[in-house]
Amino acid sequence: MEFLNILIIVLIAYFLVQTFLPIKGVKQISTNELKNELKSKEKQFIDVRTSAEYKGRHIKEFKNIPLHLLKQNINHLSKDKETIIICQSGMRSKKACKVLKKMGYTNITNVKGGMSTWS
Repeated sequence: MEFLNILIIVLIAYFLVQTFLPIKGVKQISTNELKNELKSKEKQFIDVRTSAEYKGRHIKEFKNIPLHLLKQNINHLSKDKETIIICQSGMRSKKACKVLKKMGYTNITNVKGGMSTWS
């Protein structure tokens, strides 16, 4: 019984670390820092929220590619440009960064706090 409790604690700790630690090799920026990046034509901006969330409120420079469709639409993205990813809170964008990293993208930026911190 004690082993099971220890195993559960270890699994919970692992989940929390994986959820909240930044991804190695992925830059993190705030929405305030993002405002300076939006003018650049050398970057691509991807919003991984659902289409309904995007239609409700979005930043005009961002193209909507919902997270569940990212792999299918990867050919619409350039590996040569910095890719800046946003979602509602930063969790889905973090998952999207992991997907891009696995697919060979090297210049990836996650917007911390997502649209919930955009003003």
